[in-house]
Amino acid sequence: MTTSASVAAATEHPTRRSVSIEALDETNWRGAALGLLTVRVVEGFIYWGGGSRRFIYDPEKLDPSGHEWMANKLQDAMPGALFGTDQIIAFMLRHFDILYPAIILFSVGELLAGIMLIAGFMTRIAAVGALGFSVLLMVMFGWIGAVCLEGWTMAACNIAMSCALMLNGSSAYSLDNLLLRHHPQLAARGWFRWNSGSLPLPLSERGYHGLAVSLFLIATIFIVGLYSHYRGAVLTPFHPGPVSPSVTHFSLDGATINGNAVKVRAYLDAGTPEAPVYIVEAKLEDGSGKALAQWDAAALAALSRDHIENEFAYNQIIPGPHGLVARMGAKAVIRLPLESALPPASQNATIRLTTVDGRNFAVKLETSQ
Repeated sequence: MTTSASVAAATEHPTRRSVSIEALDETNWRGAALGLLTVRVVEGFIYWGGGSRRFIYDPEKLDPSGHEWMANKLQDAMPGALFGTDQIIAFMLRHFDILYPAIILFSVGELLAGIMLIAGFMTRIAAVGALGFSVLLMVMFGWIGAVCLEGWTMAACNIAMSCALMLNGSSAYSLDNLLLRHHPQLAARGWFRWNSGSLPLPLSERGYHGLAVSLFLIATIFIVGLYSHYRGAVLTPFHPGPVSPSVTHFSLDGATINGNAVKVRAYLDAGTPEAPVYIVEAKLEDGSGKALAQWDAAALAALSRDHIENEFAYNQIIPGPHGLVARMGAKAVIRLPLESALPPASQNATIRLTTVDGRNFAVKLETSQ
């Protein structure tokens, strides 16, 4: 009897039932958007902070002649940058006419994404931009995470926040909502619903579910997988990563004896960007380890600039008060003068560089003349 009455009531008032469901859906939607208000504003502030520091509070970061010029940070990231971004960075560092506009555009993009998220204007497209910035920063700078863990954590959290805002929008307290109130016809425009945050995405329930699960899987696999690659501690023990952010490493190649000098190309491709590395000795050894020529800290410090050919204009290898000083990502051909002619070098002759902490890096000569 009760069941029959319920069915009859539902049959008699289908419109009321439909309206109730729609109202409930709208309430849930606006509740979710209100719940994401803090996420939206805080993520916006993060990106606003990144851009405003460069344009307003610390403009030296955008000054090519300043000590805090952003190109130095890019070169810091180059040794461990993934997916070919190290080659892109190297290309930009060699071409100032591309480098400078790229840094300015990146900074403007961060600033605009932050302002748009805080204001809730075109929220979804702003979240897409923020997501792209976070992915790029993790790919380029993520290897430095062990000494800059807050940067890694911030980028990972920004990816999650961006995905949430892309899916749910920002109908509460947003310019998107204000714009829709004044122009309700925008509700029927697909571009507006995809780019703004005032309304649910124009997708079926199944389509929305698929998009949400896809973003969840992609973001989780990317963040956890990248962390595992850099540090382990997921399926393997913790490790310093393929490019260590704490242990100094020089790659040496192109070692030759040309006339009255020994040449070698040195690339500082691991270690902390927070402090320079000091090379305090260079030695040419024969196959038995006997020194054929040696340059101590004083001799290295006395090298003129024309004895060091740096590939990049920013982080460099230069003479210092106690040997040679190298910044992260520095790559240079070092020419070490010989005081006298050497006996014909054996095929196993080696050039060895020693840092102030006793680390040695060596490479065999390619040719002997």
